[in-house]
Amino acid sequence: MPKTNMALSLLVPLILAGCGMPGLPASDRVPLSAPGQLTAQAQTSIHNADPSVIRVGSTYYSVESDGNNIYSRAATSVDGLGASARSLIWSAPRNMPNVWAPELVRDPGTGRFYVYFASGDGGAGQRMYVSESANPGTGFGAPLQMALPDNRWAIDGTAFFFNNTRWFVWSGWAGTTNGEQNLYIARMSSPTATTGARFIISQPREGWEQADPNPPTRVDEGPEAIIDPAGQLHIVYSANGSWAANYCLGDLRLSAGGDPTNVWAWYKSNGCLFGSNRSLMMAGWDPTINVNGPGHHSFVLLNGDPGTSPPAGSSFPLMYHAVPKSLSYSWGNRSWYSGSFMWWGNTTYSRSCCSGPNTNTGWSLKFFE
Repeated sequence: MPKTNMALSLLVPLILAGCGMPGLPASDRVPLSAPGQLTAQAQTSIHNADPSVIRVGSTYYSVESDGNNIYSRAATSVDGLGASARSLIWSAPRNMPNVWAPELVRDPGTGRFYVYFASGDGGAGQRMYVSESANPGTGFGAPLQMALPDNRWAIDGTAFFFNNTRWFVWSGWAGTTNGEQNLYIARMSSPTATTGARFIISQPREGWEQADPNPPTRVDEGPEAIIDPAGQLHIVYSANGSWAANYCLGDLRLSAGGDPTNVWAWYKSNGCLFGSNRSLMMAGWDPTINVNGPGHHSFVLLNGDPGTSPPAGSSFPLMYHAVPKSLSYSWGNRSWYSGSFMWWGNTTYSRSCCSGPNTNTGWSLKFFE
């Protein structure tokens, strides 16, 4: 973070603390550092992509894939995950290669843990699967393919509760051929099944989402749900191709009282909120100093539940993948990094065409290496 902005950033949590909703119990907050203080970025020893980290009690659990298998780690701190041995929780049979981006979630209705991941031929055959267990780090059963609406290419899915309804959000194709990865949402009838239609909530149509030269596809992916201090739902996602350093995080904010299935109820940040290319950043947000292409993040929430999203006033743990600026940007050079995030109030998102009002003001997020 630029030194010119450090002093302001340290004061803002104190200013915002009186503006948010009542906080979680102190035992459920567990900020990365003391309130109002930010820690330096930390590259872990996990040389991989697509982190998923949750807290269960006082233990942090993560899941990751090497392309064919899914592993779990456990530690008493976020930074301790890198030193923790990984345990195999599921090995793909020959007919299920290309295991991508496992996501660990605890369903507050069943109390059980679920790992959602994509698998398939690496092309048009990628589909979402789910495995469940009574424990966050072991005992996961044979996965089931999820019958998502329209049965199209699908990756990066995750489930969550919002307004007493289960939801599933993922990145997918509109049709049967590559060209544009959109974000979709659907209601769920259980932690393993959706019900009704899928609804598009984001397409990579903004200039800052189309920064890669001659890409094979436009990309919105890696959606993660979080609820702001006013109770509004956000879907923070990764934009641009993961194969280039323009990869970054953007935000979708659901309007107050808005229907998550109505695309016009969602407002998009006017640029990257966490990225390494200054020209793509939203006004007032600075690029990273130490890493290139930060993206596919994980908010480190209690039980992975957006209902435990933190209040305003402190910095909270974040895990994301990126490439150190000392190395050339490539998939093989990605590592997990622990960082932090905090809520940022009174932020206006605008759009150039829509039905209804074209601006929306509310909470946004600041991310720190």
